[in-house]
Amino acid sequence: MNIHPSAIVAPDARLGKGVIVGPGAIIEDNAEIGEETEIGAYAIISGHTTIGRTCRIFTGAVIGSPPQDLKYRDEKSFIRIGDRNTIREYVTINPATEEGAATSIGSDNLIMAYSHIAHNCTVGDRNVLANNATLAGHVVIENNVVLGGLCALHQFCRIGSFAIIGGCSKITQDILPYSLSDGRPARIYWLNRIGLKRHNFSKEALACLEKAYRIILRSRLNLSQAVEKIKQEVPSTPEVQYILQFIAGSSRGIALSRLSRNAAP
Repeated sequence: MNIHPSAIVAPDARLGKGVIVGPGAIIEDNAEIGEETEIGAYAIISGHTTIGRTCRIFTGAVIGSPPQDLKYRDEKSFIRIGDRNTIREYVTINPATEEGAATSIGSDNLIMAYSHIAHNCTVGDRNVLANNATLAGHVVIENNVVLGGLCALHQFCRIGSFAIIGGCSKITQDILPYSLSDGRPARIYWLNRIGLKRHNFSKEALACLEKAYRIILRSRLNLSQAVEKIKQEVPSTPEVQYILQFIAGSSRGIALSRLSRNAAP
Protein backbone atom coordinates (compact mmCIF):
# COMPACT_ATOMS: atom_id res chain seq x y z
CA MET A 1 0.00 0.00 0.00
CA ASN A 2 1.01 3.60 -0.58
CA ILE A 3 -0.74 5.96 1.86
CA HIS A 4 0.18 9.65 1.83
CA PRO A 5 1.22 10.95 5.26
CA SER A 6 -1.58 13.51 5.26
CA ALA A 7 -4.31 10.95 4.49
CA ILE A 8 -6.52 9.65 7.31
CA VAL A 9 -7.33 5.94 7.25
CA ALA A 10 -9.48 4.61 10.10
CA PRO A 11 -8.24 1.54 11.97
CA ASP A 12 -11.20 -0.60 10.90
CA ALA A 13 -11.01 0.31 7.22
CA ARG A 14 -9.90 -2.61 5.05
CA LEU A 15 -7.45 -1.88 2.22
CA GLY A 16 -6.25 -4.47 -0.28
CA LYS A 17 -2.79 -4.92 -1.70
CA GLY A 18 -1.45 -2.10 -3.81
CA VAL A 19 -4.04 0.48 -2.77
CA ILE A 20 -2.91 4.10 -3.19
CA VAL A 21 -4.36 6.82 -0.96
CA GLY A 22 -3.63 10.40 -1.96
CA PRO A 23 -2.97 13.49 0.16
CA GLY A 24 -5.79 14.60 2.43
CA ALA A 25 -8.02 11.65 1.56
CA ILE A 26 -10.21 10.19 4.32
CA ILE A 27 -11.21 6.54 4.54
CA GLU A 28 -13.53 5.86 7.44
CA ASP A 29 -14.33 2.73 9.45
CA ASN A 30 -16.33 0.03 7.64
CA ALA A 31 -14.98 1.01 4.21
CA GLU A 32 -13.38 -1.73 2.13
CA ILE A 33 -11.09 -0.90 -0.80
CA GLY A 34 -10.06 -3.58 -3.31
CA GLU A 35 -6.57 -4.32 -4.57
CA GLU A 36 -4.77 -1.77 -6.79
CA THR A 37 -7.51 0.84 -6.37
CA GLU A 38 -6.38 4.46 -6.19
CA ILE A 39 -8.10 7.00 -3.92
CA GLY A 40 -7.31 10.54 -5.07
CA ALA A 41 -6.47 13.64 -3.08
CA TYR A 42 -9.14 14.81 -0.61
CA ALA A 43 -11.59 12.08 -1.59
CA ILE A 44 -13.79 10.77 1.23
CA ILE A 45 -14.89 7.15 1.52
CA SER A 46 -17.33 6.66 4.38
CA GLY A 47 -20.17 4.45 5.58
CA HIS A 48 -20.52 0.78 4.72
CA THR A 49 -18.87 1.18 1.32
CA THR A 50 -17.17 -1.57 -0.66
CA ILE A 51 -15.09 -0.62 -3.70
CA GLY A 52 -13.66 -3.31 -5.98
CA ARG A 53 -10.29 -3.79 -7.60
CA THR A 54 -8.38 -1.44 -9.91
CA CYS A 55 -10.77 1.48 -9.55
CA ARG A 56 -9.64 5.11 -9.78
CA ILE A 57 -11.36 7.60 -7.50
CA PHE A 58 -10.34 11.17 -8.33
CA THR A 59 -9.94 14.35 -6.31
CA GLY A 60 -12.75 15.35 -3.99
CA ALA A 61 -15.14 12.48 -4.68
CA VAL A 62 -17.44 11.71 -1.74
CA ILE A 63 -18.66 8.12 -1.58
CA GLY A 64 -20.80 6.88 1.30
CA SER A 65 -22.13 10.03 2.94
CA PRO A 66 -25.73 9.69 4.23
CA PRO A 67 -28.50 9.67 1.62
CA GLN A 68 -30.27 12.93 0.86
CA ASP A 69 -33.61 11.46 1.86
CA LEU A 70 -35.81 12.86 4.64
CA LYS A 71 -36.91 9.31 5.52
CA TYR A 72 -33.38 8.28 6.46
CA ARG A 73 -32.90 7.63 10.18
CA ASP A 74 -29.32 6.38 10.32
CA GLU A 75 -30.21 2.88 9.14
CA LYS A 76 -27.30 0.57 8.28
CA SER A 77 -27.24 0.59 4.49
CA PHE A 78 -24.59 0.03 1.88
CA ILE A 79 -22.75 1.05 -1.29
CA ARG A 80 -21.29 -1.74 -3.41
CA ILE A 81 -19.01 -0.78 -6.30
CA GLY A 82 -17.41 -3.29 -8.68
CA ASP A 83 -14.05 -3.39 -10.44
CA ARG A 84 -12.20 -1.10 -12.88
CA ASN A 85 -14.49 1.89 -12.40
CA THR A 86 -13.28 5.42 -13.03
CA ILE A 87 -14.98 7.94 -10.74
CA ARG A 88 -13.89 11.45 -11.57
CA GLU A 89 -13.59 14.67 -9.58
CA TYR A 90 -16.26 15.59 -7.02
CA VAL A 91 -18.63 12.75 -7.84
CA THR A 92 -21.06 11.98 -4.99
CA ILE A 93 -22.56 8.55 -4.35
CA ASN A 94 -25.03 7.88 -1.51
CA PRO A 95 -25.97 4.60 0.17
CA ALA A 96 -29.51 3.27 0.25
CA THR A 97 -32.11 4.57 2.68
CA GLU A 98 -33.57 1.37 4.13
CA GLU A 99 -31.90 -0.99 6.60
CA GLY A 100 -29.82 -3.58 4.75
CA ALA A 101 -30.42 -2.12 1.28
CA ALA A 102 -27.68 -1.00 -1.11
CA THR A 103 -26.80 1.42 -3.85
CA SER A 104 -25.06 -0.75 -6.43
CA ILE A 105 -22.59 0.06 -9.20
CA GLY A 106 -21.16 -2.63 -11.46
CA SER A 107 -17.81 -2.71 -13.24
CA ASP A 108 -16.01 -0.80 -16.02
CA ASN A 109 -18.06 2.38 -15.67
CA LEU A 110 -16.86 5.92 -16.35
CA ILE A 111 -18.59 8.40 -14.04
CA MET A 112 -17.45 11.90 -14.95
CA ALA A 113 -16.92 14.95 -12.77
CA TYR A 114 -19.67 16.28 -10.50
CA SER A 115 -22.09 13.46 -11.27
CA HIS A 116 -24.44 12.34 -8.48
CA ILE A 117 -25.78 8.84 -7.83
CA ALA A 118 -28.47 8.95 -5.16
CA HIS A 119 -29.77 6.38 -2.69
CA ASN A 120 -30.98 2.98 -3.87
CA CYS A 121 -29.73 3.42 -7.42
CA THR A 122 -28.52 0.48 -9.49
CA VAL A 123 -25.93 1.10 -12.21
CA GLY A 124 -24.80 -1.87 -14.29
CA ASP A 125 -21.60 -2.34 -16.31
CA ARG A 126 -19.73 -0.37 -18.98
CA ASN A 127 -21.82 2.79 -18.68
CA VAL A 128 -20.70 6.37 -19.28
CA LEU A 129 -22.22 9.13 -17.16
CA ALA A 130 -20.92 12.42 -18.55
CA ASN A 131 -20.24 15.48 -16.41
CA ASN A 132 -22.99 16.51 -13.99
CA ALA A 133 -25.26 13.56 -14.74
CA THR A 134 -27.72 13.47 -11.83
CA LEU A 135 -29.55 10.34 -10.73
CA ALA A 136 -32.38 10.66 -8.22
CA GLY A 137 -33.23 7.81 -5.86
CA HIS A 138 -34.10 4.31 -7.11
CA VAL A 139 -32.93 4.95 -10.68
CA VAL A 140 -31.81 1.90 -12.66
CA ILE A 141 -29.17 2.20 -15.39
CA GLU A 142 -28.66 -1.14 -17.12
CA ASN A 143 -25.54 -1.82 -19.26
CA ASN A 144 -23.63 0.03 -22.00
CA VAL A 145 -25.65 3.22 -21.52
CA VAL A 146 -24.36 6.71 -22.37
CA LEU A 147 -25.82 9.68 -20.47
CA GLY A 148 -24.89 13.07 -21.86
CA GLY A 149 -23.65 15.87 -19.65
CA LEU A 150 -26.14 17.61 -17.35
CA CYS A 151 -28.78 14.88 -17.71
CA ALA A 152 -31.23 14.72 -14.79
CA LEU A 153 -33.16 11.54 -14.02
CA HIS A 154 -36.37 11.44 -12.01
CA GLN A 155 -36.63 8.88 -9.21
CA PHE A 156 -37.58 5.31 -10.18
CA CYS A 157 -36.73 5.82 -13.87
CA ARG A 158 -35.09 2.95 -15.77
CA ILE A 159 -32.66 3.23 -18.67
CA GLY A 160 -32.36 0.14 -20.86
CA SER A 161 -29.07 -1.25 -22.11
CA PHE A 162 -27.33 0.35 -25.12
CA ALA A 163 -29.44 3.52 -24.86
CA ILE A 164 -27.85 6.92 -25.48
CA ILE A 165 -29.36 10.12 -24.07
CA GLY A 166 -28.41 13.59 -25.27
CA GLY A 167 -26.89 16.19 -22.98
CA CYS A 168 -29.10 18.40 -20.80
CA SER A 169 -32.01 15.97 -21.10
CA LYS A 170 -34.70 15.73 -18.42
CA ILE A 171 -35.70 12.08 -17.97
CA THR A 172 -39.09 11.56 -16.33
CA GLN A 173 -40.06 8.20 -17.83
CA ASP A 174 -38.32 4.96 -18.77
CA ILE A 175 -35.97 4.92 -21.77
CA LEU A 176 -36.13 1.80 -23.95
CA PRO A 177 -33.08 -0.37 -24.61
CA TYR A 178 -31.13 0.34 -27.82
CA SER A 179 -32.71 3.77 -28.19
CA LEU A 180 -31.63 7.31 -29.04
CA SER A 181 -33.35 9.98 -26.95
CA ASP A 182 -33.08 13.65 -26.16
CA GLY A 183 -35.07 16.60 -24.87
CA ARG A 184 -36.81 18.25 -21.92
CA PRO A 185 -38.57 16.03 -21.16
CA ALA A 186 -36.56 13.38 -22.96
CA ARG A 187 -38.28 11.47 -25.74
CA ILE A 188 -37.15 8.40 -27.68
CA TYR A 189 -36.67 9.26 -31.34
CA TRP A 190 -35.07 6.25 -32.97
CA LEU A 191 -32.71 3.33 -32.70
CA ASN A 192 -29.14 3.93 -31.49
CA ARG A 193 -27.78 2.47 -34.73
CA ILE A 194 -24.25 3.88 -34.50
CA GLY A 195 -23.79 2.62 -30.95
CA LEU A 196 -25.14 -0.82 -31.83
CA LYS A 197 -22.83 -1.10 -34.84
CA ARG A 198 -19.89 -0.18 -32.63
CA HIS A 199 -20.88 -3.05 -30.35
CA ASN A 200 -20.96 -5.42 -33.32
CA PHE A 201 -24.68 -6.16 -33.42
CA SER A 202 -25.42 -8.30 -36.46
CA LYS A 203 -27.30 -7.02 -39.51
CA GLU A 204 -30.12 -9.41 -38.65
CA ALA A 205 -30.41 -8.09 -35.09
CA LEU A 206 -30.38 -4.50 -36.33
CA ALA A 207 -33.08 -5.26 -38.90
CA CYS A 208 -35.37 -6.79 -36.27
CA LEU A 209 -34.79 -3.92 -33.86
CA GLU A 210 -35.48 -1.37 -36.59
CA LYS A 211 -38.74 -3.10 -37.46
CA ALA A 212 -39.79 -3.15 -33.80
CA TYR A 213 -38.91 0.52 -33.38
CA ARG A 214 -40.78 1.46 -36.52
CA ILE A 215 -43.90 -0.14 -35.05
CA ILE A 216 -43.45 1.55 -31.66
CA LEU A 217 -42.58 5.01 -32.96
CA ARG A 218 -44.12 5.35 -36.41
CA SER A 219 -47.27 3.23 -36.55
CA ARG A 220 -49.51 5.61 -34.56
CA LEU A 221 -50.61 2.63 -32.47
CA ASN A 222 -50.73 2.97 -28.71
CA LEU A 223 -48.06 1.04 -26.89
CA SER A 224 -50.23 -1.96 -26.02
CA GLN A 225 -51.24 -2.30 -29.66
CA ALA A 226 -47.65 -1.86 -30.79
CA VAL A 227 -46.50 -4.64 -28.46
CA GLU A 228 -49.09 -7.04 -29.92
CA LYS A 229 -48.09 -6.12 -33.46
CA ILE A 230 -44.40 -6.74 -32.65
CA LYS A 231 -45.25 -10.16 -31.23
CA GLN A 232 -47.09 -11.03 -34.45
CA GLU A 233 -44.77 -9.51 -37.05
CA VAL A 234 -41.19 -9.28 -35.71
CA PRO A 235 -38.92 -12.31 -35.24
CA SER A 236 -38.57 -13.18 -31.57
CA THR A 237 -34.85 -12.46 -31.21
CA PRO A 238 -33.28 -11.97 -27.75
CA GLU A 239 -33.07 -8.23 -28.45
CA VAL A 240 -36.76 -7.96 -29.32
CA GLN A 241 -37.73 -10.06 -26.32
CA TYR A 242 -35.70 -7.75 -24.09
CA ILE A 243 -37.61 -4.72 -25.38
CA LEU A 244 -40.95 -6.40 -24.73
CA GLN A 245 -39.92 -7.45 -21.22
CA PHE A 246 -38.67 -3.93 -20.49
CA ILE A 247 -42.00 -2.43 -21.55
CA ALA A 248 -43.94 -4.96 -19.46
CA GLY A 249 -41.86 -4.05 -16.39
CA SER A 250 -42.29 -0.29 -16.72
CA SER A 251 -43.99 1.52 -13.85
CA ARG A 252 -43.37 5.11 -14.99
CA GLY A 253 -44.32 4.60 -18.63
CA ILE A 254 -42.10 4.82 -21.71
CA ALA A 255 -40.77 8.18 -22.92
CA LEU A 256 -42.02 7.99 -26.50
CA SER A 257 -41.68 10.75 -29.06
CA ARG A 258 -44.64 12.89 -29.97
CA LEU A 259 -45.08 10.88 -33.16
CA SER A 260 -46.36 8.07 -30.95
CA ARG A 261 -49.90 8.22 -29.66
CA ASN A 262 -49.21 7.60 -25.97
CA ALA A 263 -46.48 6.48 -23.59
CA ALA A 264 -48.43 4.19 -21.31
CA PRO A 265 -48.33 0.41 -21.77
